[in-house]
Amino acid sequence: MIFRRRTFPSRALLLGCSFAAALSACDESDTAPSPPPESLVVDDALFAPEQAAEDGRLIAFLDSLWEERVALSPEYQTRLGRRTNYSQWDDRSPEASRRRQALYKAQLESLQSAFNRDDLSAGGKLNFDLFIDDTNRRLILETYRDRSFQTSQLRGIHTGIPVFLANYHRIGTRADADAFLARIAGVPQVLAQAADQLEQQAASGFTLPEFSYPLIAQSARNAATSDSLRNDFAKKLNGLSLSDEEKDALLSKLDTLLSGPYAAAYTEFARRVTALAERATGSGNQGIGRFDRDGAYYASLLKNYTTTDLSADEIHALGLAEVERIHKEMRAIMQTVGFDGTLRDFFTYMRTAQQFYLPNTDEGRAEYLALARSYIDAFTPRLDELFTLRPAARVEVRRVEPFRERSAGKAFYSQPDAEGTRPGYFYANLARMEDMPTYQLEALVYHEAIPGHHMQRALQIEQRGLPKFRRFGGATAYTEGWGLYSELLPKEIGFYSDPYSDFGRLAMELWRAARLVVDTGLHAKGWDMDEAITYLKTNTPNPDGDSVKAIERYIVRPGQATAYKIGMMKIIELRTRAEIELGESFDIRTFHDTILRAGPLPLDILEQQIDQWIAEQKT
Repeated sequence: MIFRRRTFPSRALLLGCSFAAALSACDESDTAPSPPPESLVVDDALFAPEQAAEDGRLIAFLDSLWEERVALSPEYQTRLGRRTNYSQWDDRSPEASRRRQALYKAQLESLQSAFNRDDLSAGGKLNFDLFIDDTNRRLILETYRDRSFQTSQLRGIHTGIPVFLANYHRIGTRADADAFLARIAGVPQVLAQAADQLEQQAASGFTLPEFSYPLIAQSARNAATSDSLRNDFAKKLNGLSLSDEEKDALLSKLDTLLSGPYAAAYTEFARRVTALAERATGSGNQGIGRFDRDGAYYASLLKNYTTTDLSADEIHALGLAEVERIHKEMRAIMQTVGFDGTLRDFFTYMRTAQQFYLPNTDEGRAEYLALARSYIDAFTPRLDELFTLRPAARVEVRRVEPFRERSAGKAFYSQPDAEGTRPGYFYANLARMEDMPTYQLEALVYHEAIPGHHMQRALQIEQRGLPKFRRFGGATAYTEGWGLYSELLPKEIGFYSDPYSDFGRLAMELWRAARLVVDTGLHAKGWDMDEAITYLKTNTPNPDGDSVKAIERYIVRPGQATAYKIGMMKIIELRTRAEIELGESFDIRTFHDTILRAGPLPLDILEQQIDQWIAEQKT
């Protein structure tokens, strides 16, 4: 089957890679994946021996620069599976930002003085260029640090602390347990720095929308009173060869910290955040146009997330056109199921029909998670029809912890570590089962788990031929574009047999198309919050709660939501081009492998890689 051709604007594309440190989850499936090859770099096969030597020296040099960056973040070291600086938290002060900027500038100078780009092979030049562009992107974003909402109702260290400690801080020795306790003791400073940044932003006029502050404060109060940290610590201690007295002493010390400085720090953080709500505005436009008068910040964010030079107006128009196209496909499904009424009538039916929603009970949530696992189990044996590569890491399905349900997204993925000790996780937010229709679950699983984020991110991390900044980095349009493309891909081999589930797939794509409209509407066209919510409610079948929460997300994380559809459209465009040019010799498996082998790339560089692959296939 060949996808319908969808044209993608011919634009000059901006290079831009970034670290992607996403948190997420999934459940266990019994798979027997093949190990990854040692090197998966898409590279010119023919180059001089001296180029090979210089390429190897470059990779070693880039790895050393990457390690310099990693050294600034104890938390990232822990996420990588390391135990260096295991008792420490990241420094979130303005001084830390200045240190990062100084490091990035010094790295640019050292790279460009140590290597002559002309001495490198094509693959070496790619590594060289990507690192420079990644560094320039970081420098640009650091200059906007005062406007970047690192703490919001959507994300922040206030909810990240218990999740980070539970998911990433392993305890295999007494020293690890002591480091855990030291991190708990360090929470007051961490939260104070987060509150300082919020207050400094507000003093400069860069406030969060009014609705955000109470949600942040409530999440902080929830984290302070949650038993999750104690339960996690106790469970990890059970695996140590310590006496009961030693374990009891460690738990007692934790209890003292949690009930004392830890709880007090969260209470003070919530108080400071609540006080900031008085400075915020509660009506009218809530986008960053409030303080981004010339649109330069939003334009930088769009470049960063989409890796294109598409303007806000162009992205808005793309979204409107895609919404109209998907509506037409949905009307065809209405005819298939025999629904009599308008598309909006059908949306209402899909929002309200009880057959699509599980009970808002523990039993309903367990059934939802079991259904998610069943989709993974059913698809995994069919991977060989679409890929020759498989990740070694497994994927697990998990429910978002109750203490952060209100602040967390609908679903998300957290990648495995490089050491093979932690699986990938697909998290589902089951706070309100009426917001999690089962007709969307199949597409959700394909996006977050297999063949989506888990397939892409795990294979990327498992590669040994790429420099580390590429193994552990990201490009949002590539990563999320692959996730959205992965929702469509299973349809080719017979999945979505239920037309309502296929409608769910379209609903998920429609949601990403509508994001192009509302994100640019909010941040570039002066839309107010109610206007954006109404657009989603009118043009998508998603539950009303989805629409409200989504707009809250897009307001505090401008630009990010545009990457999904832009990336998917580029992958489909490249596949269509390959199918047309290669005809009967087109192999879907090697096409997918070529996309995954190079790791996340800006979309123009991805296009170059696919064009090179097409030329090689022709010969």
